Amino acid sequence: MTDTHDPASSPVDDGPRYGRFLRRFQAAIIDFMVILVALFGAVFIAITLNSENLARTLGFSIAIGWLLYEPLLVALTGSTVGHYLCNLRVVDNKTGGNINFFKAVLRTLLKAVLGWLSFVTMATTLRHQAIHDLATNSTVQIRNAAQASPHHYNHEQTELSSPAMPSGRRLLVTGLYLIAVTTVFVAFGLAIEDQFSSACLIDDRCTRGEEIALSAMGLSWVVVLVVAIILGWRGHLPGARKTRQATSPQQA
Repeated sequence: MTDTHDPASSPVDDGPRYGRFLRRFQAAIIDFMVILVALFGAVFIAITLNSENLARTLGFSIAIGWLLYEPLLVALTGSTVGHYLCNLRVVDNKTGGNINFFKAVLRTLLKAVLGWLSFVTMATTLRHQAIHDLATNSTVQIRNAAQASPHHYNHEQTELSSPAMPSGRRLLVTGLYLIAVTTVFVAFGLAIEDQFSSACLIDDRCTRGEEIALSAMGLSWVVVLVVAIILGWRGHLPGARKTRQATSPQQA
C-alpha cells in the first residue's frame, strides 16, 4: 500500500508531536466513561445479588480502582484507556519512557485538584504542557505518528523561546493586567450590588436569576484572566509585546 501522506506529516524527522487540548479532553471523557461504567456495573451487581457485604466490597474496590486507575496505567503502560484510544502517551522528559508511579500519582492529584485550570499553561509552554505536566517533568505526545492527523497535535512552540520575547517585564506587565482586570470586575460588582437582594448577598439565598447573573460574572472574569495570561505570555499585550527582531541591511 502506497503512502499518501505528504512529507510534512511524515513521522521521521519533525520532532515530537504534543497532543492538543481537544485530543486530551477527549481522552479524559473516555476515562470518565470507563470509571462510570465500572461504577454502575458494581451497583447493578450489588443490587441484583442483594448482598450488603458484596456491596461494601465492591464499593471499596471501585474507590481504590478509581484512585489508582490513572497512576497505575500511566506508570506501567504510559497511557490510560482514554489516552490509548486517542493515540496519546505520557512521556517522562528525562528518560523518554513512562513516568514512575510517584510522578503518576502527583500528576493525577494535581489534575483532580486544579481541573481544567491546569490546562491553561498549554498555550504558554514550549511543549504544550499543563501544570500537572510541568510539575512532573512530563509531556503528552502522540503514541503512533502514522495514525495521527495534523489537527491532533502541535510541535514545539519555538517562538516562545526567542530572545525577542521579554521575560521579567512580560510577567510583570501581565500581572498588572490581571490586577487591573480584577479591579474592574470588583468595581462593576459593587456598582450593581443594589440589583441583588440582601438574602442573596448575605445569606447566599439567591433566586435563579441572581444565580445566573453571578455565575456569568464569575465565568467572564475567569475567561478574561485566562485570555490576558495567554496574550501576555505570547507578547501580544501593550507593554509586554515582543521586541522587534534586528532588521537585515537590505531592510534597514
